[in-house]
Amino acid sequence: MGSGTRWPPWAALLYSPRARMGGGAGWGLDGLVALKAIGWILFAGVSFRLLCSLSSSPSSLEIKEGKCNLFKGEWLPNPSGPAYTNSSCRFIDDHQNCMMNGRPDIVYLYWRWKPYECDLPPFNEVRFLSAMRNKAWGFIGDSILRNQVQSLICLLSKADEPVEVYHDKEFRNRRWHFQSYNFTVSLVWAPFLVKSEVSENENGESTSEIQLHLDVLEPTWISQYESFDYVIIAGGQWFLKTAVYWDNGKVIGCHYCQDKNLTELGFEHLYRRTLQAVLRFISSTNHKPVVLFRTWAPDHFENGEWSSGGTCSRILPYRKGEYSGKYMDNVMRGIELEEFNKAIAAVNSSGDVVNLKLLDIYSLSAMRPDGHAGPYRMFHPFAQGNKDASSVQKDCLHWCVPGPIDAWNDLIMKLVLN
Repeated sequence: MGSGTRWPPWAALLYSPRARMGGGAGWGLDGLVALKAIGWILFAGVSFRLLCSLSSSPSSLEIKEGKCNLFKGEWLPNPSGPAYTNSSCRFIDDHQNCMMNGRPDIVYLYWRWKPYECDLPPFNEVRFLSAMRNKAWGFIGDSILRNQVQSLICLLSKADEPVEVYHDKEFRNRRWHFQSYNFTVSLVWAPFLVKSEVSENENGESTSEIQLHLDVLEPTWISQYESFDYVIIAGGQWFLKTAVYWDNGKVIGCHYCQDKNLTELGFEHLYRRTLQAVLRFISSTNHKPVVLFRTWAPDHFENGEWSSGGTCSRILPYRKGEYSGKYMDNVMRGIELEEFNKAIAAVNSSGDVVNLKLLDIYSLSAMRPDGHAGPYRMFHPFAQGNKDASSVQKDCLHWCVPGPIDAWNDLIMKLVLN
């Protein structure tokens, strides 16, 4: 049932042929019958697990009103299953549409995030849209934020069908409008948050070193910032890439540049300085939207990385304490928390009003190695006759939609509406 992970015997029932519901092709009548059966099986497992927890740690279920840490908890079996599927939502990008692409297991869809000290209600699309009438949201970052936007659009489309009113040539910058609520969601491509010059394809292959201007925030998002009432902003894995660093029109160093006589500054320098500039801008600008700073999203590559044959074949979540994260995760998240706390302290001491909140998705995401697209970023990668089956690219960074990433939007709703 996945290397290194042990779960109760009832979990194995999820892997019966009937529970597969057609191997990712869709959700037919047989699938609905199986769905109910799976739900009852999971419910029994949850009940058993809760009874055990009551006897071993009675304080774990106490709810401390106003003091719940939404970001510390565990993944519990969810008999309800996903809020939507590939059949009910047409806004899932092919690379994250694991069900359409033939992923044969479905157990990754049947978990919910449960904070230790309170409940996290499932996303309520009608309530959310009603509260966001005549508002505009901006998601500023890289392809992981694009991944999250897919989830949000699918959740919201249950209440109102959005219209895509804009996209650029590469579909990296996009905008959707929910007409019944006059609500817009914009996706703003800014993988470094600072001004960058990048020559790279969708598989992450570069033709030259990335050029980064550390003293200039990316104009693409700065120019739109005042149009947003709510902003989700985040850094990501791009900061680990080979890059040349510029400041005030001059090259000041580099990260992992081979055969160049440049000072090695390291990605930590880049990330810290970038976050300082971003948080300073958010605190000082006259426009004050609600800003959620999303923390580092972990990958789960094993036996290699993106470009060196890394895989992610686990099919169950980690339990508490089973996974401590990669060194790089801990370094980058440490920088994020330190700079965020500094920004909050500076705002508090100045008396300024800044609606800045932390969206800490790291821990709950780190526990879900089973939720990535893996080889199912491609359509039926292991189909008979597929000549490229032996060299299928595994994506252990982006998330299946639906999947664990839906919990990120559950958190957003709780943070914004409560």
